[in-house]
Parts: sequence; C-alpha cells; structure tokens
Amino acid sequence: MSYWIINLLVSLAAMLAAALLGIFLVPFLHRLKFGQPIKTKDGPQWHAKKQGTPTMGGFMFIIASIIISILGYWIYRLRGGVDVTDEETVHGCYRLLLVIGFSSLFGLIGFIDDFTKVARKNNDGLTAKQKMALQLVFSIGFLWALSRISDGSTRIDLGFWETPSLGIFYYLIMIVLIIYLTNAVNLTDGVDGLCGMVTFTVMLVFTVACAVIGNMELPFFTMALAGGCLGFLMWNLNPAKCFMGDTGSMYLGAAVTGVGLVLHKHLLLILVAMVYILEALSVVIQVSYFKYTKRKSPTHEGKRLFKMTPIHHHFELSGFGEYKIVVLFSSVSMMFGILGIITLFVFE
Repeated sequence: MSYWIINLLVSLAAMLAAALLGIFLVPFLHRLKFGQPIKTKDGPQWHAKKQGTPTMGGFMFIIASIIISILGYWIYRLRGGVDVTDEETVHGCYRLLLVIGFSSLFGLIGFIDDFTKVARKNNDGLTAKQKMALQLVFSIGFLWALSRISDGSTRIDLGFWETPSLGIFYYLIMIVLIIYLTNAVNLTDGVDGLCGMVTFTVMLVFTVACAVIGNMELPFFTMALAGGCLGFLMWNLNPAKCFMGDTGSMYLGAAVTGVGLVLHKHLLLILVAMVYILEALSVVIQVSYFKYTKRKSPTHEGKRLFKMTPIHHHFELSGFGEYKIVVLFSSVSMMFGILGIITLFVFE
C-alpha cells in the first residue's frame, strides 16, 4: 500500500470517526448541560439564540486526529519497509509525537477554560494571566523538545532571506508567535463552521508543503486533522448543533503553529495562518484606534474602524451570512496557502 494511499485513508477514517463521535458526544453534552454561555457584547445580537448550544465538540476532531494519525503512521512503518533504526526516521517519529503532544496540551488549556465556564454558568473561564502562564510553560517545553530532535537552528526562514542565528532571541520571538497564533485561532472561532473550515484548508496546504519539503511523518497528522475538521463540520456548520469550544480552538491553534515550526518554514507559517493573523490584528487595531481617538476627543468618545471585531463580526453586521463568511475566509486562506507553496518552489 503506497504512502499517499495510506494518508488518504487516514483522512477519510478521521472524517468518519469525528462525524460518528458526534452522534454520541452531542447528546452526552446535552445531558450534562455543557452549553456555551453567550455574551451578546462579544458578537451580534442574534447570536443570543445560540445560547446553550453544546460546547467542547472539539473532542470530535481531537480524538479522531490523535488516534487515526498514530494508527496510520504505525501502519506505514509496518508496511512501508521503513528502516526503524535510521536516526532521521526516529527523529521524524519524535517530531510527529511532539506536535500531537503540544496540540493536546493546548487543548487541555481550552478544556479547563471551557469546563470552568460551564461550571460557573457564565463566560468567565480562566483568567488571562492563568491562560498566558500555561501557554508560556507549554510553549517553552515545546521549543526545548524541538531543539533536541532537530538541528537546533535559530535562524528565521523568510524564504527570500534567512536571518543570522539569533540564539536565545529566536526562542523569545517564537514564544510570542506561538501565543499570538494560538489565541488568534481561538478568536477565529466566532461563526459557525469558520475555524474548522479555515483549519481544514491550512492542513491541506501543510500536507502539500510536507510533500515538497520531503517530510514523511507530519502528513499523517495534517491529513488526519483535515479529515477530523470535515467530520466536525457536519455538526458545526450553521446552524451549529455543537461548538468546538476553547478545547477545540486551542488544540487547532497549537497544531497550526506546531506543524509550521517543526517544518521550520516561518514565511510559510505566516502566509498559511494569514486569516488567523488578520482576525487577531483587527482586534488590536480596533482597541488601539478606540483608545487613541478617545484620548484625543474633547468629549472623550472613542471611534471604531470596524462595526465589531474580530473582523468576521464586521462582515456579519455588514450583511454577510455565516455561510458566505465561511466560504470567503476559507477562500482567502487557500489563496494565501497556495502563495506559501509557491514560495517553497521559488526559494528552495
């Protein structure tokens, strides 16, 4: 059985597993009354009707992607004639497990946050400081482990230019990048199906990138997660029967950053993650502009550039339906992803 056939089967199996898990998980979450608290100030007024929709549905693609990717890689190792004693093969296996473990730890942060919200029956989960502390610890652990099983390069690869070795500053920059991107993915989860569909396109692009670079291990995870996202979308497209919650979005955020940093293709990561980056940037711009205009105004009234942020809410308030937003943002994500693949051919 060829390598890519196994990967295709991995994706299909993960999609089926995630979709089937929803049959059991959604009623289970209903029985536990694990509904999502909705604050209308965080989104359009009509989102109030989503109050009580089960959250933590991210477990569908989390469980599917972890089990199926490991199973697929194990089958590949057994049937592919892989030299298991080869050092690069061993390190490749470690890198795959590292990405899975890193994603799972961030998913754990999301789960604690979700569970706290449900237990308190409001939208107040972990404090910002608590989240940041956990993300910082796990990010440091990930970068340390990655340095042990890779060449330890501290150069930033921008395709057309590679920085000199940055030493400790490289890790400081990467910590900021990890925390920014994982939280940006979390912010993208504000419209039914949006975060799942965008991440589906991102994982497809990463799979192609792995093929171009020659990475043989990570596609088992990227294909499994792509399939898992599709399976989850059967429950999450508008009107959503289940939300992924911070459990799912934090897992996806770590998966995106983890794969990008393991590949050590920083320009590719930035381009692939552009939708997430713009979502978070819209919030930064909105808050900064509001504070600036409030300070400059004689009446101390701030102004807003967007109708609401993150930017997908601006589109909602401008008359875009949720399906149209999902299609638009996913298309933009795919275009930037294709651009990222082109840079690999141009600059490799």
